[in-house]
Amino acid sequence: MELELSADQKSFHQTIRKFLEAEAPLSVARSLTDGDGQIPAGYWTRGAELGWTSMLVAEEDGGGSLAGQPLLDLVIVAEEMGRLLSPGPLIPCNVVAAALARSGSPEQRGTVLQEIMSGEAVAAWAKAGPAGGWDSTGASLTARADGDEIVVNGTACYVEAGGEADHILATVQSDEGLSQLILKAGTPGVTAEPVGSLDASRRFATLRFHDVRVPSSALVGEAGKAAEQVEHQLQIAIALQAAETMGILDQVFEKTLEYALERVAFGRQIGSYQALKHRLADHKLWLEAGHGLATSLARSVQAGDPGATELASVTKAHIGDQALSILQDCVQIHGGIGVTWEHDLHLYLRRATVNRVVFGTPAAHRERLCTLAGI
Repeated sequence: MELELSADQKSFHQTIRKFLEAEAPLSVARSLTDGDGQIPAGYWTRGAELGWTSMLVAEEDGGGSLAGQPLLDLVIVAEEMGRLLSPGPLIPCNVVAAALARSGSPEQRGTVLQEIMSGEAVAAWAKAGPAGGWDSTGASLTARADGDEIVVNGTACYVEAGGEADHILATVQSDEGLSQLILKAGTPGVTAEPVGSLDASRRFATLRFHDVRVPSSALVGEAGKAAEQVEHQLQIAIALQAAETMGILDQVFEKTLEYALERVAFGRQIGSYQALKHRLADHKLWLEAGHGLATSLARSVQAGDPGATELASVTKAHIGDQALSILQDCVQIHGGIGVTWEHDLHLYLRRATVNRVVFGTPAAHRERLCTLAGI
């Protein structure tokens, strides 16, 4: 999150925190993990009314942000959702909304985009395949023209909200190059298979496309020219995910520090022992580095900086690895209680573990950095 929030952003931050604490507290994530809970009815629609799904959309299409910095405003929501492990398809809905706002036809912006912004419809992004592949160099889905129609085949994996989505943004590889299509989830030939996840408060699915036919009007932008837009979508997704993960780490570190100052062993607070002091100091150092990267990425993507491509991979690689290292050590500092089902630590560890993989693993992003550097 930005170090210096404007007055409007501070007010918005407090509004989001109060809303989430009332509508989607940590008990919701626990009930979903226990298998006996449901996402509160109307929760996502009320979140959309607060602007969660419209900040990356221009005012002429019904969107808008607090101070003309939509992504910097939106990461406030993502970080607060990480703090309470709040459910909801924040990333896919905003990725699809941004794609339609930037490249969609007037008809797509007037119908599908409006439904997403209002919270009436959920959107999903189908991009990666079984072997991964989040960058803009290809797609797991293929498409070919057949008269006035486009035929799509293939499998998309790790699709957040894929089973609940009303609209799917499909990134496809065609003879012309990388293209994108927006289609209804109930289109004949599209099947969604829910997949298990360590984080039960986030739902994923595998989407299979078998001779799916859509009209050419389903194209988002020009055929074969979507590589730049896909890269932009990935940057948005990583920026929001990074902010969410930092919200997770802030909350866990804060609770661990409190525990270290309360827990007494051998007549002393365990936080007074030098060995733990050093570990906590190291974690604070890495936390600040993560915040710096997450904020820099959001600023860079917001500004359209060409360097955002490299920065996105640096951020994903660093936070992806350090988050689990910090969380695992916070579990150890808690001792035996930290590994119990009743404690909340494992809930945060689950979300961070999933975040580490979705949109590319740290190893995949280090490889991408090498490719970008010509190595």
